[in-house]
Amino acid sequence: MTTHTLSTQTQPTQALPTPPDLSDAEPLPVHVDESTTYAAARDRSAVLDGLIDGHAASDPTRFRMLTGDRPTGPLHIGHYLASLRNRVRLQDKGVETFVVIADYQVITDRDSVGAVGDNVRGLVLDYLAAGIDPERTTIFTHSAVPALNQLMLPFLSLVTDAELRRNPTVKDELGATGARPLTGLLLTYPVHQAADILFCHARIVPVGRDQLPHLEQTRAIARRFNSRYAAGQSVFAEPEALLSDVPLLLGLDGAKMSKSRGNVINLSDTADETASRIRSARTDSERSITFEPERRPEIANLLTLAGLLRDEDPVAIADSIGDRGARALKDVVTEAVNETLADHRARRADLARDPAYVTRVLHEGNARANAVAERSLATVRAVMGMAY
Repeated sequence: MTTHTLSTQTQPTQALPTPPDLSDAEPLPVHVDESTTYAAARDRSAVLDGLIDGHAASDPTRFRMLTGDRPTGPLHIGHYLASLRNRVRLQDKGVETFVVIADYQVITDRDSVGAVGDNVRGLVLDYLAAGIDPERTTIFTHSAVPALNQLMLPFLSLVTDAELRRNPTVKDELGATGARPLTGLLLTYPVHQAADILFCHARIVPVGRDQLPHLEQTRAIARRFNSRYAAGQSVFAEPEALLSDVPLLLGLDGAKMSKSRGNVINLSDTADETASRIRSARTDSERSITFEPERRPEIANLLTLAGLLRDEDPVAIADSIGDRGARALKDVVTEAVNETLADHRARRADLARDPAYVTRVLHEGNARANAVAERSLATVRAVMGMAY
């Protein structure tokens, strides 16, 4: 068994990071259609990505990043393509990174925490196997950072009930629960996410298009706190969105990719389990394989998945398969997934044989996050006149 080591030193206390200069980017428009707002957000994200390339290595705190996951089950291929690879890329460019495992948020839309302990450890295994370095990236859990959660109280005073109810994620999650009453935790979910981002003074938040309203709510909370409680001082800066280039992938059944639907390929699956899942993927009755996302979404989804994994044009992959049919397409996708994840799965299995190391990673990350959160809470209390 490989013995893994982790430094026992916490990261040094640092001053608040200087915000990235996005003066060359157009400000996000207000009260315009969604497509215009998204186009402006993409332009700003492109400027930010360029700044990271040029300056992150020499000034990592300037681009401090917060990202994370809810431990509701295993991470899957969608997480790998849309977030894990990008986290490693940014970490390796020098971005100072915080990754929150949002265990408290598990119960925003469900009756129990389930196997939360196993799920948390599974997330850490996948983070480490993907290349996230606990010496450079702070991995921590919500429940272990009390000062972070205390920021919820002043932040809740800065939002209205109507604002929270308009949040698309709140509406979507409530709709997915059927006729369940709206809980206070689900209603305030956007404020909890704001606390996640602002407690560590994150400047960058990787998001998809559907998560932009969450980030705008966080930006509004930062502005309002500074105005209402800090006499205009910049206690909290407004974080910027770093948009993903990965297109939205469907699940294997053609519906939205979701752990709860079981229509995903888990990173922890074996090669045989992966092949079985892909064999069951929904396709259509046409023999010839073509990349037509509007007319043939299920076929296009499999081609997109193979293209992302092999770094190839899905049209070229479709042309190479031709009239060999859906079975040949599924064979191509299976090979692409299993080849891409082979090293990840081997590292994950090795790490799983050293549970004490996984625990140390969490304890060290929690200690770092607590130090940052306590400093932020002390600042908040001071500017609010509550430092008794």
